[in-house]
Amino acid sequence: MSDKIAIIYWSGTGNTEAMAKSVQKGIENSGASAELFSVSSFSGNVDDYSKLALGCPAMGAEVLEESEFQPFYDSIKSKLSGKKLALFGSYDWGDGEWMRIWQEDVSSAGASLVKDGLIVNLTPDDNGLNQCVELGESLAKA
Repeated sequence: MSDKIAIIYWSGTGNTEAMAKSVQKGIENSGASAELFSVSSFSGNVDDYSKLALGCPAMGAEVLEESEFQPFYDSIKSKLSGKKLALFGSYDWGDGEWMRIWQEDVSSAGASLVKDGLIVNLTPDDNGLNQCVELGESLAKA
């Protein structure tokens, strides 16, 4: 398996999409390349990638987006073992419980997180976008 990286995200308002593009920038800053997909446009096979960045905002009672992202995640969960992962997403309320649950879930699936999941409140500011760049750099170097 080559050292291919995919960034796959769901975004309702554009906040998580902005985060995804900054993660991609960080990967590229490190001299690597990554393919960027909205979850609905990803038709590839996660087996083709050794590293994944997954982005999804908190929805409802702090859960992953349920109509597109959760079914996609459920469909790839069994293929995450041995992969290096970065998780990110925006939120509007709560304390990040959805991210803690998601981190535990990918770890129990056998993936290794390169950093703690990155959460940004609402629209990412410059600091938030810089954290996304750093997350991408960490994934590229992992």
